[in-house]
Amino acid sequence: MEEDAATGVIDKKVAEYWRENYDLVHILKRDWNKGLGKKLEGKLNIYVGDMDNYYLNNAVYLAEEFLETTKDPYYDGEVRYGDRAEHCWNGDATRPNALSRLRYHQMYIPKGVERMLKTAPPGADLKSWRY
Repeated sequence: MEEDAATGVIDKKVAEYWRENYDLVHILKRDWNKGLGKKLEGKLNIYVGDMDNYYLNNAVYLAEEFLETTKDPYYDGEVRYGDRAEHCWNGDATRPNALSRLRYHQMYIPKGVERMLKTAPPGADLKSWRY
């Protein structure tokens, strides 16, 4: 929240603006049943270290809590926490971040292909590009 550093007084208009425009969990809750859920179904995959240097794992717990309650549609994604992992953990529990970030394509292209196969429209060419 926005506050006056000298007095500690919070500017409620600024705080509300930030909540409405930048608080992702608030926006998901607010707009899930207004079509946002359908647009994001199967597309939300969140990876965070459970010892994030900026404590972002705490926000992810709140996001996961909401996502697991979604219906019609269910979010159908993935939330994973890296055990004792730091900021920028990317889902690879087998290597340190410095090495795993060098192989994003190996980690995520197969997930993208799986999604394309699952959601392709009828009659789509699903073979000529796979070799």
